[in-house]
Amino acid sequence: MAKKTDLIVVGAGPGGYTAAFLAADLGIKVMLIDESPRPGGVCLYRGCMPSKALLHVANVLTEARHANAWGVEFGEPKIDLERLRKWKDNVVTKLTGGLAQLAEQRSVDYLQGVATLVDAHTVSVAKSGSAVETVRFDHAILATGSRPVLPEALATKSDRVLDSTSALDLSRIPENLLVIGGGYIGLELGSVYAALGSEITVVEMTSGLLPGVDRDLVNVLSRRFGKIAKAVYMDTQVINLKPGKTGVEVVLDGPSIENRQHNFDMALVAVGRIPNSDTLGLDRTVVELDERGFVKVDSQRRTAEPSLFAIGDLVGEPMLAHKAFHEGRVAVEAITGLQTVFEPKAIPAVVFTDPEIAWCGLTETQAAKDQQLVSVARFPWAASGRALTLDRPDGLTKFIVDPNTEQVLGVGMVGSGAGELIAEGVVAIEMGATVSDLPLCIHPHPTLSETIFESAEVFLGRSTHVYRPKRK
Repeated sequence: MAKKTDLIVVGAGPGGYTAAFLAADLGIKVMLIDESPRPGGVCLYRGCMPSKALLHVANVLTEARHANAWGVEFGEPKIDLERLRKWKDNVVTKLTGGLAQLAEQRSVDYLQGVATLVDAHTVSVAKSGSAVETVRFDHAILATGSRPVLPEALATKSDRVLDSTSALDLSRIPENLLVIGGGYIGLELGSVYAALGSEITVVEMTSGLLPGVDRDLVNVLSRRFGKIAKAVYMDTQVINLKPGKTGVEVVLDGPSIENRQHNFDMALVAVGRIPNSDTLGLDRTVVELDERGFVKVDSQRRTAEPSLFAIGDLVGEPMLAHKAFHEGRVAVEAITGLQTVFEPKAIPAVVFTDPEIAWCGLTETQAAKDQQLVSVARFPWAASGRALTLDRPDGLTKFIVDPNTEQVLGVGMVGSGAGELIAEGVVAIEMGATVSDLPLCIHPHPTLSETIFESAEVFLGRSTHVYRPKRK
């Protein structure tokens, strides 16, 4: 006999468990299905949380080494790799354990296993061993996320070739590490290994780090990253990669490459992610995929199959947990008949390097691509008292503004803790604020949050700490 439920959620990552919990709060009988023993998904088990735990350690190590500039000597930090791994794993255990408790409190039926659609109202769940369970449902929310891309030229099974998942295991700290990919995953994990003592080399096939991010923000990171990396090669490709017993032999090709043959202790492949849409059994439904394998959905996250919804990485960029949170809520509200739509004006993005980069809304790069006329106001953190007290004046906060209405269209920043500051920019854009609105909100002094209203004052030509001639 098949089980029967009102709603199943396939995938217990951020979007999935958010959807399941909200559905339960609204009185819907819901089953949450995932191959992990507890809710959490890639974000908690193999992504956001373990990586941010390690990035915190990296920042502490960096601060300790830099403290001698302030007259404080700690000595060279000693790293106990086993204890570090246990601490990182303990963070994951606490978070997933908390989610399991919340699921139980809400009477969410959690089923561990791999789900495959039989038809638009039936799913087959392969559990441990050979056990298979069939579940009938009225609606389903698909939230199976994504996985790392491994190009054919780099595909090899070796403990010396890491991806974004295995890199978090910290099996050992390599003497030197090749980071393939200058996107946020490569740079974040590269920062961790550099702080732990690895000599890192970064190769990126495009002309700059973090492709698509505004260059004035990236330039600040690039200058600092250039100090912690042995080398950073742009417009460079890995032609061949061959792991051996003593290292990884690599052939590089690029304008700055003099010697094409290189040998590294280990290599990290971080060139992107692809959606987990190929194992769901979607071919047994009328669900449509785009050319990259993402599930096509409407503004309520409904697929071409009326009973099936999809959210998170499965439906495309940006592949961010907080986007999945919001999509999960929209999907549940749509299922319950509420008037709802997914149409955010500003989805924030944060690169948790040192310094952090954060942005939301329209970027200067996108405005130029669309030939959209905008005004840009920048406030350098060298003019921030708080940034100077932190010895981090290498930051920048900027506003992208409609020159006619003075409405805030986008906000970008780079600097220590930028990810904690960007939310104010999101609120400003979503509420339709103008640059004149920001200075009316009193910001505490001395804080980095002042750089937000100071950027607005720069636009208005009346910043206290940056002189700019008044506009005619």
